[in-house]
Amino acid sequence: MTDHARDLVSVREATERLLTAVGKLDNASVSQPSRLPGWSRGHVLAHLARNADALVNVLEGRPMYVSGQARDADIERDAPRPPDVQFGDLRESADRFQEAAAVPADWSRTVELRNGVTDSASRLPFRRWVEVELHHVDLGIGYELEDLPAEFVEREIDFLADRFAGHPEVPSTRLTDGTRAWSTGSAAPEPGTTVTGSRADLLGWLAGRRDGVGLTVSGGPLPTLPPL
Repeated sequence: MTDHARDLVSVREATERLLTAVGKLDNASVSQPSRLPGWSRGHVLAHLARNADALVNVLEGRPMYVSGQARDADIERDAPRPPDVQFGDLRESADRFQEAAAVPADWSRTVELRNGVTDSASRLPFRRWVEVELHHVDLGIGYELEDLPAEFVEREIDFLADRFAGHPEVPSTRLTDGTRAWSTGSAAPEPGTTVTGSRADLLGWLAGRRDGVGLTVSGGPLPTLPPL
């Protein structure tokens, strides 16, 4: 069972790492491109702040976003802000999320996210942890997939392998780092493709952050994964 309280501690720790790094950015750095196509670092920071508020909405029983268009417009509005404003918003929105999550609640209840996706409320802290860790990497300011906590990496590989499991466009695939294996893709008696690499490279490929150059593939080409 997911330990939401423990995950909230991990979110707080990840947020502090992020804030320490963001606190060193200047105006020029914030306006530079991030590793996400079409987004500056300011876009990434704005998204992180608005995502925290969106998860507060979910915790409190409101729609995550008013609409997809409103979500995108809020990010575009907030992206050009100077570093001190970005920093303050990032911290304050993170605090709001922690405060909302501290309210006694039924963590086994089902909640609705974007695009009709549902999940257990107990998974929301982990979902926020994912946002903070991966987008910290996306900023391109010295925090890499290899720097991510080992527990986080393993759990996110678990999550993404499960997400692509049964997907008709992904061939049956075995993933391994040499010590553990995961199965993903369409159902088959035996996986036709095996992808081997470090956990950082496996996560990078599954999460769309790396192109798989560091991976070894047997039994076929590296599968093409659908966008997250």
